[in-house]
Amino acid sequence: MTKLYTINNKPEWVSYVQKAAEYDFYHTWHYHKLETTGAPTLFVYQEQDDFIAFPMLKRTIPGSDYYDLGCVYGYSGPFSNRKMEDLDDTLKENFKQAFLDFLSTEKCVSVFTRMHPFYNQQLLLEKFGGVYDNGQTVVIDLSQSIEDQRRKYRQSTMDAVKHAWKRGFTVKDEKGPEAIAMFMSIYNETMTRVNASDSYFFDEDYYNEVLNTPEYDARLLNLYDGDKAICSTIVMFTNGIIQAHLIGTRTEFLHHSPSKFMADEISVMGRSLGMRYYNLGGGLGFKEDALFKWKLGFTDLCFDYKSWRYIANPSKYQELLDKKDIDQNAGIDFFPLYRYA
Repeated sequence: MTKLYTINNKPEWVSYVQKAAEYDFYHTWHYHKLETTGAPTLFVYQEQDDFIAFPMLKRTIPGSDYYDLGCVYGYSGPFSNRKMEDLDDTLKENFKQAFLDFLSTEKCVSVFTRMHPFYNQQLLLEKFGGVYDNGQTVVIDLSQSIEDQRRKYRQSTMDAVKHAWKRGFTVKDEKGPEAIAMFMSIYNETMTRVNASDSYFFDEDYYNEVLNTPEYDARLLNLYDGDKAICSTIVMFTNGIIQAHLIGTRTEFLHHSPSKFMADEISVMGRSLGMRYYNLGGGLGFKEDALFKWKLGFTDLCFDYKSWRYIANPSKYQELLDKKDIDQNAGIDFFPLYRYA
């Protein structure tokens, strides 16, 4: 049986996520409600008590009467009441056929989703083809002791943590309009400094929404040097996983490396909340750049990050490329390519 839900079907969406064997805050109804780049859609294929659900964003392809499917910012992909490695092969094959029928009926040319590095979603999606290796994400294993964790720190990382201890830095879990205003000031300064695109800037309503939901545990943490907030982050604690969502540091305090101390403190907090992993993320575009190497200063544990890039209608996909005079074999790492530039 196939079911299709929109953002107006909150009880059904929430119910499926709650029944999932593996999920993160990226899958939730509330996080999808914040999305403005497409219409949130939850595709569900179900046989008796077993189901496979796939949250996506349906988007109009400009200049056509066709659509494509994208995903929220972060790691989403399909989820199920069973772990991906435990899904019956017949169920996976039936899901594939049902999903292909859905793509055809909805006139969807392509599908793109960032796959969750902690779940074996490739075991399902590789049946379609289009699974891409995109790099790695850096992870701290919180099942080890904090002492063992810190023994793996790069010397410069541990030095920054010790410097913060000596200076008396403190991290506070804060709520309310003043905390959000403080976060926005620090985060926007950081995004301006690194010349981030407009998509990395959010308004106050977004922060109020993302921080206030029972579907996951979102926290705003401010790091203080005395009475001055110098680093601020929003982190999510969901189903055993900490996700570093957004972070910023005041320019004048960069030389103190407060974000290193913040990460160490979050790992301590995560243990108290029963978390198993702290995902620091990858480099910019998941390249092994300076950001990636900075994160490796905490741990040598990395998980593979994959994306799913599926062309459902090859002839229409090629037609859209021809309209923009784009060569599909140009070696451009972007999907779907007809949305490039």
